[in-house]
Parts: sequence; C-alpha cells; structure tokens
Amino acid sequence: MIKLFNNMNFEYASTGNSLVIFNDCIDTLNSMKDKSVDLIFADPPYNLGKDFGNDSDSWTDRKKYLDWCYTWIDECFRVLKDNGTFYMMNSTQNIPYISIYLQEHYYIVNDIVWAYDSSGVQSKKKYGSLYEPIIMATKSGKAKYTFNYQDILVEAKTGAKRGLIDYRKNPPQPYNTEKVPGNVWEFSRVRFKMEEYENHPSQKPEALLERIIKASSNAGKIVLDPFGGSFSTAAVATRLGRKAISMDINREYFKIGIRRTGIADVYNGEVLQKDKSRKTKNTSKKDYKISQEQMPGQISLFAAK
Repeated sequence: MIKLFNNMNFEYASTGNSLVIFNDCIDTLNSMKDKSVDLIFADPPYNLGKDFGNDSDSWTDRKKYLDWCYTWIDECFRVLKDNGTFYMMNSTQNIPYISIYLQEHYYIVNDIVWAYDSSGVQSKKKYGSLYEPIIMATKSGKAKYTFNYQDILVEAKTGAKRGLIDYRKNPPQPYNTEKVPGNVWEFSRVRFKMEEYENHPSQKPEALLERIIKASSNAGKIVLDPFGGSFSTAAVATRLGRKAISMDINREYFKIGIRRTGIADVYNGEVLQKDKSRKTKNTSKKDYKISQEQMPGQISLFAAK
C-alpha cells in the first residue's frame, strides 16, 4: 500500500494488509495519490473539548472547525475511487452544516442514526442525547458504489415471526425471515468491561464498523480511516480480509494500531499490551468496595448479603 503515496515523510508501520501512520490526517491525505481507496470511514473530533491525550478537541469557533472539516473531507473524496463510498460521523450540532456541504459538493446516499443506551446521568434541562448521526455519501449520484446487502441481513421481526403470508406475491409466500437493516442502528456503546475496549474517549463498536465494511467493500479492497483513534476500523477491516490504512497524531494511539492490526507486539523495545485503565476517573462499585475494605473502621456499602 506504500505505492499509494507520493511520499512518506512520516513514521509508519506496515504489513501486507495494514498500514498504520503516525501523522496529521490532512498532511497524510495530501501525500496520497488520487482515486486510491475504496472505502473511507471518518470519525473526527467533534469539537466538544474531549481529552485525546496530546491534542485537545477544541477550536476557537465553529467556523474554524467546519473549515478544517471541509479541508479533510475534500481530501478524502480526492483519494476515494469514483465508485467508492464515504462514511462519516459527527455531533448533532455539527452534522447539519456538514450535511449541506456534502449535498452541495458530493452525493448523500443515506442519513443513518446510531442509537445507543443511556450512560446513566442525563440532563435535567433538556432531553438526553441517545444517538449519533452517520452520513453515507459518494462522489456523485451516478456512482456505482458497492452495497453487499446480502452480507448484512438482520432478523425480520414482524410478519415472519407471526407466520404471516405475503399475498402481494404470486404465488403467495411467507414473509422473509431476514431483511436489510434500516437507517436506525442499535449497537451498544463500548463499555469498560467489554473485550474490545481500548483506552480511548470515543471508541466506536466493532459491530457498527463491521456492518459498514461488509456492506461497502469487498475482500482485498482498501479501507481508509483518517482518524485512527482506537484503530477499531483497521482491526475490523483486516479481520474481514480487507486492507487498512489508518493514522493518528497521538503516539499512544499509534501504538494501539500497531498492536491491534497485528503488525507487531513490540515498539522501540516496549511490549505492546492492552491498557485496561478507564477513560474517566469515575470509580466503579467494585473499585469503591475495594477502597472501603482497605480503610479500617469503615463499613462497606457493598458488603455481601
């Protein structure tokens, strides 16, 4: 995959199926050749002030943030093949502006809602946010993009379960037991105790990424993620037989990518292991119980009954 670049003046690690890059996304995209990748999944910082280690998710105003987004979006479409597919996520506050930009310059195929369960504490002044938007787009309305619907079928829970007959067909037939998913996707957020968890503040579930990669690419094709983060996109893509290119400007996340894509388990003499620490400083009930047991004279609130 190195041949897809005009130059590689940055640190990277690679195998035949995975290329992990330690560099800024726009600088990296600028170095890539036109029409070189088949599928792009982009999950950028949302400008919400999250702590990504060495880089703050904060722009001075929305216009500067959106201008930055438009720059890397245009670069993504430049390196995307004519029949390739582009997916991106963002906050509900930003997505209307980005959607208008994509409609004016490219073609939106689907607006998708990722719906998830509550994390507990919700706002007392407005309705809690329980979803994130996803946009699926192509270069134009005439693009012959890949959509492997047969690889992402889900259970049909209506007519088939009730044993109903579809009389619109000739001859009449039972309702299908499977169907193509709608545009509301219910996947749990990645929790601390899940096997796929990595120490990253905005990790996306592998099941969500698997649906996108299966639907919009074929085996051996190239999947690009310009904001590697936990490198879940690259990990899922390589597991599904695709080739992955991912990048990040945080060295710790870069090392996660090296480990998760199977490139190496050692980096500059450091053994690469999963960091199971929490994204936040909040303690669990188990942590609280242990802390109470270690304090003499205290009574544990979670004593066994």
